[in-house]
Amino acid sequence: MTIAMTERAIAAAKPLKDKVSVITGSTSGIGLGIARALAAAGSAVVLNGFGAPEEIKATQASIGAEFGVPVAFSGADMTKPEQIAEMVQTAIDMFGSLDVLVNNAGIQHVAPLQEFPVAKWDAIIAIDLSSAFHTTRLALPSMIAKKWGRIINIASAHGLVGSPFKAAYVAAKHGMLGLTKVTALETAEMGITCNAICPGYVYTPLVEAQIDGQAKAHGIPREKVIRDVLLAQQPNKRFATTDELGAIAVFLATDAASSITGAALPVDGGWTAH
Repeated sequence: MTIAMTERAIAAAKPLKDKVSVITGSTSGIGLGIARALAAAGSAVVLNGFGAPEEIKATQASIGAEFGVPVAFSGADMTKPEQIAEMVQTAIDMFGSLDVLVNNAGIQHVAPLQEFPVAKWDAIIAIDLSSAFHTTRLALPSMIAKKWGRIINIASAHGLVGSPFKAAYVAAKHGMLGLTKVTALETAEMGITCNAICPGYVYTPLVEAQIDGQAKAHGIPREKVIRDVLLAQQPNKRFATTDELGAIAVFLATDAASSITGAALPVDGGWTAH
């Protein structure tokens, strides 16, 4: 194998080498899976979220050691625009640019519309939607200067369809798709893409807790909870994995996806095909 061929092989294995990625809500679950996938592709990563400091430090060290990339952390609260601005600026100051932005932070609350707590509505809209506006507006100048950037918004099947008792979440995720389209249109000639991933149910520790809770509450086996309760609307009757979402995020961040922008990609086992 020639030196040139070796270099091409390395580049193919690490398609995001020398890129810098910020992933909100990435200390666990979907966000952590995406952060690990981006790191495996060669990108420096900035984690964000809540958790015990020692656990976050261990996660940083683990990703850095496994993939050989720099790993930073910001504890920015996604309800506070000034903290979001500090996170973005710190990433740019530390690494020189911000190339890939993944807006993943999100919370949920379930209640009938007439009983939906106003404070919960405000918090969900702030974290699930407004934070993506703030990160995007602040990241774009760096991307525009380089004429290259990738913005990946983690929406939901609930950005495409509605469900009862999830007024704030459904509204926020529908809004996320609108923000995705506007961002894509405004940046289409700037070497920047913006797309949304719309997962159905993804297997995470939070979902595992829901399975156990539903099984105990209704006195039914966990397999029945999975198939007939959680995945009732998901035709393939299986959870997506964080690895699957990570792989999709990496693809959208590479040059192979340069012509994909403004898209909402369902990863929902056929849920929204009904």
